[in-house]
Amino acid sequence: MATDKPVTLAAITGAHGVTGEVRLKLFGEGVAALKRYRAFNDSALTLKKLRDDGKGGAIARFEEVPDRTAAEKLRGTALTVPRSAMPDLAEGEYYHADLIGLAAISDEGEDLGTCVAVDNFGAGDVIEIERPADENGKKRKFMVPMTADAVPEWNDQRLVVASAFAQD
Repeated sequence: MATDKPVTLAAITGAHGVTGEVRLKLFGEGVAALKRYRAFNDSALTLKKLRDDGKGGAIARFEEVPDRTAAEKLRGTALTVPRSAMPDLAEGEYYHADLIGLAAISDEGEDLGTCVAVDNFGAGDVIEIERPADENGKKRKFMVPMTADAVPEWNDQRLVVASAFAQD
């Protein structure tokens, strides 16, 4: 990747107990994926301890968080690592952060806009593309499933969307 933008792996949802531990909402592949990293947010937070909470999240302790008051102040904080710190991917795999911001074109060469989000509602990833502003300055968005039929090709410069899926 040309840029080394931060990738969000989890978010602090609140304090846990009185000793400075925090509850985490995980966005990656669970606790094991988060354990690969020691420092987050440009080394502002250093992971000291991490465990599964048994509910799909995690409990963490950071060296910089001495008590519950400090932990509560971190509520809503996203935990990020640089994209370059992420493991390499196999062919056909992607990180959501790699898709966001890419230009989207149709398989016929039409400029469709820019990928502004990647969501997963349970049946697989869906990319959200924001069209260029119309003559009134309005920007419309549309969604496309991130499947081989709908997005037959992508790289670090652009997404190619099959024309059948490029409808508003």
